[in-house]
Amino acid sequence: MSGLQKAKRAVEGIAGSARHFGEEAQSLARSGRPEALRLEDDGFVPNHPSWPLLLYRQAVRLPNEADPASVVEKLFERNGWGGTWRNGIYGYTHYHSQTHEALGVARGSARVQFGGEKGPVLEVKAGDVAVLPAGTGHKRIEASEDFLVVGAYPAGGKYDECARPEDYEQALPRIRETPRPASDPVHGADGPLLSAWA
Repeated sequence: MSGLQKAKRAVEGIAGSARHFGEEAQSLARSGRPEALRLEDDGFVPNHPSWPLLLYRQAVRLPNEADPASVVEKLFERNGWGGTWRNGIYGYTHYHSQTHEALGVARGSARVQFGGEKGPVLEVKAGDVAVLPAGTGHKRIEASEDFLVVGAYPAGGKYDECARPEDYEQALPRIRETPRPASDPVHGADGPLLSAWA
């Protein structure tokens, strides 16, 4: 086995293989309403002035025979959320002012603080999906060793990372101007996000 193949296997062992899961991904989405959490502006993290964070508990069934990250990636991509990545969640408070973000837990569990230093700390685990409107603060408090997240963004957003006090004033108008996505990352064009973010 070449050095490159060994390196690729090592990365796949950590992040999950990129095996294509295809059309079946949508059939693994579970029905159900998300929890909606309205988060207040704390003067450092704006959060969204109108739209709540949506937390879908056990939104995706992750079969043993499939790479769980691939299932979540394909589900997001089928529903128009792209730019997918695999990693964890940063251990410092940050937010995005020009795009919304979906975080699908593919493996493990974590305690994540949403909304800034005064926001709630919630446990998320494999199969959960959090959908953060632009401006929503998030930070990993602690995580299992195998914790793995798939992130994605709706079309038309522009990725930025805000984590400094001086980001706040410039972020406010950009958050308000970030358009509502055309679809829900879990349930597509008829998903609950469209009415929750009316």
